[in-house]
This record gives sequence, C-alpha cells and structure tokens, in this order.
Amino acid sequence: MLTGAGMSTGSGLPDYRGRDAVPRSPMTYQEFMGHDLARRRYWARSTVGWEQFREARPGLAHRQLAALDPAAFSVTAVITQNVDGLHAAAGSSPVIDLHGRLDRVRCQQCDALSSRTALHGRMLSMNPELAARLPQLAADAAQAPDGDAEVDRTSRFRYPPCALCGGILKPDVVFFGESARREVVAAAFTALEEAGALLVLGSSLTVQSGLRFVRAAGRQGKPVVILNDGPTRADPDATVRLHGRLENVLDQWLAAAR
Repeated sequence: MLTGAGMSTGSGLPDYRGRDAVPRSPMTYQEFMGHDLARRRYWARSTVGWEQFREARPGLAHRQLAALDPAAFSVTAVITQNVDGLHAAAGSSPVIDLHGRLDRVRCQQCDALSSRTALHGRMLSMNPELAARLPQLAADAAQAPDGDAEVDRTSRFRYPPCALCGGILKPDVVFFGESARREVVAAAFTALEEAGALLVLGSSLTVQSGLRFVRAAGRQGKPVVILNDGPTRADPDATVRLHGRLENVLDQWLAAAR
C-alpha cells in the first residue's frame, strides 16, 4: 500500500497538489545545505509551523485503514510519502516512512538522530523575540504539509549545531532535490515484492518517488488500485481507478470486511 498527502487532509494538513492547495516554493536540499541564511529562513518558518503540525492527530482515514480486518484485507506494509507519523499513531503496522519523519532531526555530518520537540525548545530559548510572538504567528501561519509557514525577518533567527559533532542539523525528511535513504527505499520495494497487489491511497503520484512503485508493480504483473479524489499521473497504469473521498470508500470496505 502506498499513501500520500490526501490521507492527512482530514487531520488538518493540506496537501501540495490538491484542489485547494496554495502554490508554494519549498526549500531545496541544495539551498538548505549551501547557505546559512537559507537555514535561518527554514528554521524560523518551520518553528512557527511546528506549533500547528505537532498538534495533528490521526484522521478518520488513518483510523479506518488501521481498523481493516487483517483476515479480510491483509496489508503487507503501509509505504507512506507523508512525514507526519499519523499512520503509526493510528495503529497501522508496519509503516515505511519513505520520505522520513518530521518529528526527528538528523545531523548531516555524524548522522545522529534527535528529537524535533527538544530542538524546538532550544530554538525558542535562542530566539526570545519570535517566542514571544509565537501564538500570534502560529495562528496566522498558512500551514503546509511539512510544517513550514510564512514568517518575516528571518535573517536574525538563531539555530543550534549538532550537540555531538557541531554539524548541520536538518529535519529527517526528504527535501526537494534530495534522494530518499537507500535502506528505506529497499525496504519499500521488498514490501512490494511480497504483496499481491498495490493499493494507492490519496496520492497524485506526481513525483517519481511514488510513481516508481506503480511502475514496478506493473512490471511484476501485479494489479494496481488507485483511490484518489482527483487525477493522478498513473491513471493510465491503474488496473482499477476509484474516485471519491478516502473516508467514504474506506468505510464501505470496513463494512464489507465485517
């Protein structure tokens, strides 16, 4: 199973390419790693966006998916393009976070993982002016799927280095222009090989990161079922193409599996 941002719209996290999506220019990996001012801008905006992002809870679609009877609907793995951790929070298992998790931070030098919540507290203490305005900024922010938000005067924002080696800290998520970790991609393809079919939920499959699993399923001769409220890049490759709200279709599947 492969899921995208449409799974989390019910949790208040808008997607990038849905009908109501706001046009944005997310920061690239090259920008983030190459320029201190870019990192200041990212962390300032992300600190504000994190206030709302961390409050998100599994929506109805997450809970419905986790509640499917394994005897009637066996899920080899949930491969998700989302970085919100909501599938795991809802009880789905195993979950392969293809693009990482926003609640973790990874050092780009020593590869150490740490808590985003702890880093959030450190950055607020280092930026008292922003911390004082945080409730207002968070309320006004145009929330995005990666917890980013629009914030002015970011050049003065301070952020800490890795406490272990002094390296650059980055959210443990795949930025535009960056590749997913090889071991995660390998685990996802192993799960696909073990599955009898590929079900795609709530993804437009616009980027190659997700589309390649549809193409791989086709090469393996496996059925591909796509459920999305809007067109997808892989519509011509689908064995079955379903249109509609995820919650409505999943509710029918739950009823049929009882």
